[in-house]
Amino acid sequence: MDDSSGPGLDHGFPIRYGFRSFDRQWIIPDNRLINRANPTVWIGHSPRQVYICALKTRVPTAGPGIAITGLIPDHDHYRGYSTRVHPLWLDRQGNDSNISSGLLSELSLAYGREVSPEEVMAYIAAVAAHPGYVGRFRKNLKQPGLRTPITADRALFDEAVGLGREVVWLHTFGERFSEGRPPGAPRVEPAAAEPTIPIGGQLPASLDDVPHELDYDAPARRLKIGTGYIANVSPQVWAYEVSGKRVLSQWWSYRRKDRSKPPMGDKRPPSKLSEIQPKTWLPEYTTELLNVLRVLTRLVALEPRQDDLLSRIVEGPTISADALGGAGALSDSSAELAETAESAAD
Repeated sequence: MDDSSGPGLDHGFPIRYGFRSFDRQWIIPDNRLINRANPTVWIGHSPRQVYICALKTRVPTAGPGIAITGLIPDHDHYRGYSTRVHPLWLDRQGNDSNISSGLLSELSLAYGREVSPEEVMAYIAAVAAHPGYVGRFRKNLKQPGLRTPITADRALFDEAVGLGREVVWLHTFGERFSEGRPPGAPRVEPAAAEPTIPIGGQLPASLDDVPHELDYDAPARRLKIGTGYIANVSPQVWAYEVSGKRVLSQWWSYRRKDRSKPPMGDKRPPSKLSEIQPKTWLPEYTTELLNVLRVLTRLVALEPRQDDLLSRIVEGPTISADALGGAGALSDSSAELAETAESAAD
């Protein structure tokens, strides 16, 4: 099976998947090894696919309202709880959109130009994938489910699409919506502000020498890892969380020497297979940690623009859910990805 058709559950070779928000790990795509694989997600996966992930039965408390990945997402991807996954495409070829055709038609009519499925996803990313969304609508989000205010202003919509494309690009580590951007994982400009390991900050080579918990030196803006450190890590990046889970601490907990979790209830003990793991700190870990830090650095820098954009959207004219529903734009169940409600703008 070639890569253009996307991996299937009979692929056999390990592939990367979206384990948690900003945490990419590896999995063997085999039904004999995967618990409750979702065939719909696997069948529709491809190098073009993008997923919006949000809490299914709970509500976000802080951080971005959604997480985005271009990889097959874990059942608990968003922050360790049951996650609702909204794929952009329903097929591997990217011909059948998961955005309601009625919604696309109504938005195209409202803005006087054709609106694509990718633009709707980018718009949602700009509006909801930042802490300002959760902070502004915390009262409205007490009932699980995302509600996205849709502007009636074409210029604001276009601005949101441009900003949202960058958000998707960052959440997917440069693997989606990369048109016109440098190839590879996102970097930070200027280079002097980029998280990096300077001379003298080399990380320990042995897992025996890495700490159980990460440490942070706020005045020096250093992420400390044993005798080594990573420079240019801002307090905002160190504290970056997804609904109560600090991204860096959670990422680290799956790569340190002792990766065991506290027992919960009367669940069965962990499999002995969990003891099979590297004995050294892998170079791949260092590369990926730097990637995560750089992505978070850029996302933090975008937050003021997203806050300002959201304020202008909710303070201006919006397209109501009643109007879209009356036009049949929300009649298709696939419209869940672009769910709208006037209450979100209250």
